[in-house]
Amino acid sequence: MRKQHQPEVFRITGARQGLQEDVRGRQRRYVISMLVRTVAVVLTVVLWNVERPLAVGTLVLGLVLPYVAVVIANAGRENAPSAPPAVPPPPPGEALEASRVTKAEDESAEAGGETATEAAQSASNEAASDRS
Repeated sequence: MRKQHQPEVFRITGARQGLQEDVRGRQRRYVISMLVRTVAVVLTVVLWNVERPLAVGTLVLGLVLPYVAVVIANAGRENAPSAPPAVPPPPPGEALEASRVTKAEDESAEAGGETATEAAQSASNEAASDRS
């Protein structure tokens, strides 16, 4: 019997776990659920003439647990983490400038003036009407 020595892989990205690991984890959860169900059914039989309310509770658990175990086992793989943005965010200086422009637009709108966006829109509309 040969031992295969594979190098340890370090996860440095947000990649999801491998398919084999995912399937193994789902199988493990399902087997554990079915072992709990088996214990519940055996307890139902043992407790039926001793403690009837507890036996009914274990019976309900034994009936419901297979459905829940299958739903959990078939839940699928976890969602992939979101990818980093394709365009890096602007440097902090540009972000501050943009906030100053926005603040100035807000102040002029409060004063009843036209914002830069509205001014650009009206200029675009005037240029379009001049062409026609």
